[in-house]
Amino acid sequence: MRGDAYTSSVPKLWTETIATHRREVSDAILASAAELASEQGLRSVTMSQIAQAAGIGRATLYKYFPDVDAILVAWHERHVARHLDHLRLLREGPEPPAERLAAVLEAYAHIQQRRHANELSALLHHDQHTAPTQKQLSDLIEGLLIECREVGRIREDVPPHELASYCIHALAAAGASDSEEAVQSLVAVTLAGLQPSETVTVKSHRHSKLHHLASHG
Repeated sequence: MRGDAYTSSVPKLWTETIATHRREVSDAILASAAELASEQGLRSVTMSQIAQAAGIGRATLYKYFPDVDAILVAWHERHVARHLDHLRLLREGPEPPAERLAAVLEAYAHIQQRRHANELSALLHHDQHTAPTQKQLSDLIEGLLIECREVGRIREDVPPHELASYCIHALAAAGASDSEEAVQSLVAVTLAGLQPSETVTVKSHRHSKLHHLASHG
């Protein structure tokens, strides 16, 4: 009986072992390729170099990836996925919506700053690779904006999806920031643009009143 139980457990154990081994090999390939690309430049890396750095044969490498571009794209996608996971964690925190929104926008600004400081990440950040990610990012921020609007912390004269786009484009400027103070200032300015628009409404009302008086004066 015990022998049967042992025998039946072997296939699962074997499958888990193979899956773990494949993940380890894939991780080694991605890490080696990223390191080589950072050192030599994207177009100077060869499959032979990656195989040697990862400690595997070329034949094994080709079983995982067809070429260098595929490896680097896979590295970039995993890199971006980790950023999104971090932003989702901040979004789902226990804090009030406005605090979570501020935390997400600040974290995203720092991601943009580091991305431009990392040559490999910046070079791989092409539109065809980032479109799905941008949609996920926009949806994440929009969801937080809707939560903030429900408690009166966000302006209501602009749709949440447009405000999410505003945040993403505004914080892209963090890529040119060279200090923590500059990033913090950019985040503060972005958040200020999201505030309820009582001031804008008052100014608009005053302008309309002055225009009416001038027309009938």
